[in-house]
Amino acid sequence: MFRALRVRNFRRYASANLLSLTGTWIQRIGQDWLVLQLSDDNGVALGLITALQFGPSLLLSMYGGVLADRYAKRRLLLVSQALMGLLSLVLGVLVATGRVELWHVFVLAGALGSVSAVDVPVRQAFVSEMVGPALLTNAVSLNSTIFNGARLVGPALAGLLIAAASGDTAPTFFINAASFAFTIVALAGMRADELLPSPPVARGKGQLRAGLAYTWAHPDLLLAMGLAFVIGTFGFNYQVTIALMARETFELGAAAFGLLSTAFAVGSLTGALLSTRRSVRPRQRFLVGSAVLFGVLTVVSGLMPSYASFALLLVPTGAAALLFSVATNSFVQLGVDPQMRGRVMALYFMCFMGGTPVGAPLVGWISEHFGAPWGLILGGGICVVAGLGAAVWLAHDRPVRVKLQRTPLRARLRIGDGAAGVPSAQVRAAEEKLSEKAPGQQSV
Repeated sequence: MFRALRVRNFRRYASANLLSLTGTWIQRIGQDWLVLQLSDDNGVALGLITALQFGPSLLLSMYGGVLADRYAKRRLLLVSQALMGLLSLVLGVLVATGRVELWHVFVLAGALGSVSAVDVPVRQAFVSEMVGPALLTNAVSLNSTIFNGARLVGPALAGLLIAAASGDTAPTFFINAASFAFTIVALAGMRADELLPSPPVARGKGQLRAGLAYTWAHPDLLLAMGLAFVIGTFGFNYQVTIALMARETFELGAAAFGLLSTAFAVGSLTGALLSTRRSVRPRQRFLVGSAVLFGVLTVVSGLMPSYASFALLLVPTGAAALLFSVATNSFVQLGVDPQMRGRVMALYFMCFMGGTPVGAPLVGWISEHFGAPWGLILGGGICVVAGLGAAVWLAHDRPVRVKLQRTPLRARLRIGDGAAGVPSAQVRAAEEKLSEKAPGQQSV
C-alpha cells in the first residue's frame, strides 16, 4: 500500500505536502466563510469565488503543461509554491487589519488560481520523475490519500480556529502562508541524481496543438477527459453545497461546516486508501461505474432530511468521488508518452477543473433560489446521465455477448473482445514498433 514511500525524494515530498495541503484546506474553509460573512450569505458570491480560483485553469493549464515538458519541474515548483504562500500572506494581513473587502478576496482568489493553474500540471508530471512508471499508480493514489488526509484534518481545524477567534478568519490565511515553507524546503533538499527526468522538449511552434492532436487521436483519453469535465463541473462543487447546507438548510455555524467537510474527507481518504492497492492501469468501465456511483450518492445526499443523516452519507459519497478521480488520473498518466505527459495532464486538469467557473456559480444560483439540496440533486443527476452516456459510447461498435453456464447457472455480459483493458503508453509503443516490421518478419 505504501511502496512508493520507499523512494527518498517522494517520501520527503509527500511528508511536506501533507502539511502544506492541510494549510490549503484550512484557508479554503476560511475563505468560504469570509465570503459568506462579507456577502450576507450569498450563494452566488460563494460560487463566484470558487470560479475565480479554478477559472484560470481554462487559460493557463496548457501553458503550464508546456512549461512542464520544457523545463526542470522542481525549479518551477519552487517558484509557484513561493508565490502561493505570498498571496495567502497578503489576504491574512488584509483580514487582520480590518481592511478586507469582498473584491480583495475575489482578486486574490483569481491570482491564486492563476498560479495554481501552472503549478498543478507541473506537480502531477513531477510525480513520475520521483518514482518512475512502475510505482506511478501507487504514488498517485498516495498523493490522493495525502490530499484527503489533509482534507480530513484541515476543515476541522479551520472550524475550530474560526470559532475560537470569534469568527475571525485571519489565522487560517497566516497558517496556510507558513505551510508552503515545508514544501519549498523538501523540494530544495531533494537528491537530483535520484530523479528520473523526462527528456526536455525543445522550444518550438505548435506544441499546444501537438498536445491536443495527441489526445484527440486516443479515444480512451477522450472518454476519461469527457467524464472528468462533467463530474468536475457539476459534481465536485461540495465546497459550495456543503457550506450552504450547513448555514442555510441546517442553520449551523462554522464548526458544523468544518465537521461536514471532515465527514466528506473521511470518505475521500477511504477511497484513496482503497486506490493504493491498484498496481495497473484502471479499465474504462471502472471509470464509468465510479462516475455513476458518485452521481447516485450525490443525489441521495441532497435528499437527506437532517444534519446527522447528511453527514453520514457524505462519507460514501467522498469515497466514490476519490475512487473516480484517482482512477481517472492514473488512467491518463499511464496512457501517455513521457514527452507528452505535461501537456496531456494539463489538458486533463483543464477538463477536470476548468468547468468549475460555470458549474460552481450555477450550483450556487440553484441553491440560492431553490434551496441547497437542489444543488446536490441536479448536479448528481447530470453526473449519472453522463456516466450512462459514456457506457453507451463505450459499447458502440463493440460486440455484446451474453454467456450462459448451466452448472451453476451464471450469466455474464461482456462488451468488446474481452481484452484486459486499454493498453498503457508503453504497450502502445511496443505495438507501433511491431507494426513497422516487414510483412515477412516474425517476433515473439
